[in-house]
Amino acid sequence: MRTARWQDLAYLDETFPLPLDRPFTAAEARRDGGLTYDVLAPLVARGFLRHPIRGVYVAAQVPDTLSLRCACLRLVVPADCVVVDRHAGWLHGAEMVLAPNEHIERQPVRVFRPAGRGRLRNGLTDSGERNLSASDITEVEGLRVSTPLRTAWDLGRQRWTDRAIAGVDQMLRLRNFEKEELLAGIERFRGMRWITTLRAIAPLADGRAESPPESVLRLRWLEANLPAPEPQVEVWQDGTFLARVDLGHRELRFAAEYDGAEWHSTPEQLAHDRARRTVLTREADWHVVAVRRDNLFGRWQDAEVLLRRGIELARQR
Repeated sequence: MRTARWQDLAYLDETFPLPLDRPFTAAEARRDGGLTYDVLAPLVARGFLRHPIRGVYVAAQVPDTLSLRCACLRLVVPADCVVVDRHAGWLHGAEMVLAPNEHIERQPVRVFRPAGRGRLRNGLTDSGERNLSASDITEVEGLRVSTPLRTAWDLGRQRWTDRAIAGVDQMLRLRNFEKEELLAGIERFRGMRWITTLRAIAPLADGRAESPPESVLRLRWLEANLPAPEPQVEVWQDGTFLARVDLGHRELRFAAEYDGAEWHSTPEQLAHDRARRTVLTREADWHVVAVRRDNLFGRWQDAEVLLRRGIELARQR
């Protein structure tokens, strides 16, 4: 079946052979609609379908609600298992704990059974056993899910500090627990894998970060031993609000912002960025450094160099 029949529509209509009001699995698409991945993938790419988790699809016009997310997970998660890690965070409402482009790459759902019950072996879940106490588990619309606090501890215990601080920041952003609770429970995981990462990043976590790259940018700043930044700083001049910057130091009048491709790449977006930062410079005497993906990630990252140079210029100003 070809996708051409729907390309002129705003959304899929009743000619689509699968439900338009609920999620469905890839197996259901093959069985009931004769749709293979070669058909589903272009529909996702063109915005007709969403692919929220591995093996599950939903029509784009269906609102993204908690009930929908639960319905998606119920299609692939057995009743005796617990949804954990990034998919637990996603279910609790932390939008950005999933990996970038995870809806395309279809990474397995993180699902665990309580210790002693064995592990799942299928292509949709990344399973194993985990020492979960009763207080670590909550229920969300019939699904067993790790609590926000336990999810934060688990997301903080990763090999890479970038992912760890981004995940913990996003969970703190939900305001379901206090940072003091996060810190107080760290030693419960003494001796467990990547506990050293959790010990390092938990004191630095901050729920004001609005995206994972902002969290990583703050981490780069702190690791450079520069004067500590403040997330989401509002800049006012003579009683007039000028802008809110991703990270800033009020005394130095220095700010660093992450310019991701999604919101900072078109000519209109770039023009808006220039105008906004010109106002900050001319009217409030702030120095602003823009950091892009290549500066922040990868082998040739130079965010620390940009930050050091920016603070030097701010001091000179």
